[in-house]
Amino acid sequence: MESIAAALAAELALNPAYVENVITLMDEGNTIPFIARYRKEQHGSMDDTTLRRLADRLSSLRALAARKEEVKRAIENQGKLTEELAAAIDAAATQTAVEDLYRPYKQKRRTRASVARERGLEPLAAQILLQLPDTDPEVLAAGYIDPEREVPDTAAALQGASDIIAETVSDDAAIRSMLRDTASRNGSVTTVAAKEEDSVYRLYYDFKQPVSKLQGHQVLAINRGEKEGFLKVSLALDEALALGRINAMLVKGTGTCADFVRAAAEDSYARLIFPSLEREIRSALTETASEGAIRMFALNLRPLLMQPPVKGSVTMGLDPGYAHGCKVAVVDGTGKVLDTTVVYPTFGERRRKECIAELKKLILKHRVRHLAIGNGTASRETEAMAVDLIRDLADTSMSGKVSYAIVNEAGASVYSASKLAAEEFPQYDVNLRSAVSIARRLQDPLAELVKIDPKAIGVGQYQHDMPQARLDEALSGVVEDCVNAVGVDVNTASVSLLQRVAGLNAVTAKNIVKFREENGAFTSRRQLTKVPRLGPKAFQQCAGFLRVPESGNVLDNTGVHPESYDAARKLLELCGCDIKSLGRDNLNHLMPRFRQLKVKQAESACGVGAATLVDIMKELSKPGRDPRDELPKPILRTDVLEMKDLKPGMVLTGTVRNVIDFGIFVDIGVHQDGLVHISQVSDRFIRHPSEVVSVGDIVKVVVLDADEKKKRISLSMKQVKES
Repeated sequence: MESIAAALAAELALNPAYVENVITLMDEGNTIPFIARYRKEQHGSMDDTTLRRLADRLSSLRALAARKEEVKRAIENQGKLTEELAAAIDAAATQTAVEDLYRPYKQKRRTRASVARERGLEPLAAQILLQLPDTDPEVLAAGYIDPEREVPDTAAALQGASDIIAETVSDDAAIRSMLRDTASRNGSVTTVAAKEEDSVYRLYYDFKQPVSKLQGHQVLAINRGEKEGFLKVSLALDEALALGRINAMLVKGTGTCADFVRAAAEDSYARLIFPSLEREIRSALTETASEGAIRMFALNLRPLLMQPPVKGSVTMGLDPGYAHGCKVAVVDGTGKVLDTTVVYPTFGERRRKECIAELKKLILKHRVRHLAIGNGTASRETEAMAVDLIRDLADTSMSGKVSYAIVNEAGASVYSASKLAAEEFPQYDVNLRSAVSIARRLQDPLAELVKIDPKAIGVGQYQHDMPQARLDEALSGVVEDCVNAVGVDVNTASVSLLQRVAGLNAVTAKNIVKFREENGAFTSRRQLTKVPRLGPKAFQQCAGFLRVPESGNVLDNTGVHPESYDAARKLLELCGCDIKSLGRDNLNHLMPRFRQLKVKQAESACGVGAATLVDIMKELSKPGRDPRDELPKPILRTDVLEMKDLKPGMVLTGTVRNVIDFGIFVDIGVHQDGLVHISQVSDRFIRHPSEVVSVGDIVKVVVLDADEKKKRISLSMKQVKES
């Protein structure tokens, strides 16, 4: 563990002692959220993102170490493992380097070289490779003529020797490493059209880019274009450059043997090395691009899940549509369904007026405050109808009290057709379930989105082309971190939400729900220990993230872990406060008193470290707080803006919907998201838009151009100040 910990510390620029502590904590079965929140003193307050990166690299380094041992055992079983080779394998920094060293010893299918070895020509190849002066390969080959072994003449002997040398060159780890580096630095990827047909890949119909400058999104687009049959892709590398570097490493001086080796090296490069090198380079590019896309997906997913909720208000969810109408669901402030219907605002003016009248009755009946409109098919028409509906409320008791928001409905159809939705709403059809989901997304995005496969939420690129297991792992980690950062009400949370809590799984989550259904609401955290299959370890991991508002102990409704309750009480005493007063106000005066304490004195009195004391004090200052409440609220509108209304120079406020390599997409309230190209994001140089914005951010943009026919809107953020 020491060597891996040291390697991780150096690679990630972390304190080696902290890294060793984290490895120990992980090996003991502790979850990332628990370690991040409740073991800060042991790892120097690393955040969950850093801890997950450390965990990923730990897994990779352990897999590499295991592979090294496998390779050494395999070579040793052949009786060919030398001290030098073992040392080289141990020193290899990557899996590729290990496989290069193993390549000469790996069991191969029958090759031209293996046939030549069977015919006894390996000694001849070894003699020629020595490239001794005044040595003639023809003379050497004469001694290996053996018709019984299918070596009828010197030409056959020399051909076999050439095949052996070619494979030896191909298997040489140093040569392969050198060529891989050469291709990465000097090679180019070229693409041409595979068929005469226009497509989204037309940018790549005559395309060439150095390997070193190829962008991740270009790699993934090229791969998909090739897979769909629109592109032919190849690696271009100056053959003379590559052969020159091979010969510099292999050929010794001049002479007939040197010429023979040079010719064998050319054959090796063309027949064995380059095809393999092309596959390796493209595979490496794909792996790097995939990891980058997964990171970007995870980066976009986090702020989407952490969007501020619009809590406590009756909300009407509208799932727009043409043929099947607009599905409507009214839910109360807790998400409970109050009413459902289907209206047809796109079936002519008469039906549109009927629709407005029917929805108006529902709004007045249930005192609806917000309309959540899905951004899919017929969203524009539904939004226009909603604006007229809000205006029609002017002479009612709800005048000026109703607003609407466009909600990203990505994945709503996936959820509504799922087994989970069928269990949750057996009485509603698939379409109405979508309307419920859209309404709840406005009320509490996190609680609703956890029910959906993260890949279906729509904030990534090429997600179906990613290594699915790796993508699932990364996105599940983001969901878990978000759920635990917010905390979960154990008495209202769904199974979907509970199973994302650290230490819980699908079984224990279902058991919690079943327990509260049979025994009533939980009245303390300690009561969780009575839930079947929720043992001491699971309780330790999950307790701090579960909230129990109904508990008589106010600490049960905070992020303070039960193991720190005594410390919390002692800290309050030091600040001259009584825990009973926590139920009456937020005690904002606690923080100034806390800052006046001497850290060492407080640590000694409370028995916990400074980082934990700070966290406890934050929780005590605002019991039951939701970190999302401190973020900018979603944009709620009362009027509609259409694409034809857009004019260059117009400044608008919008919500960032997606962040990708070449720019960001912003919802400005016209149904069609506008694109802010990376060159228009900031007036300073940035490598990626994520350096400036995140999904869910509220930003000001200026319209550069609006093409209604092509449905393209060009926006700028950096020109807002100039306009």
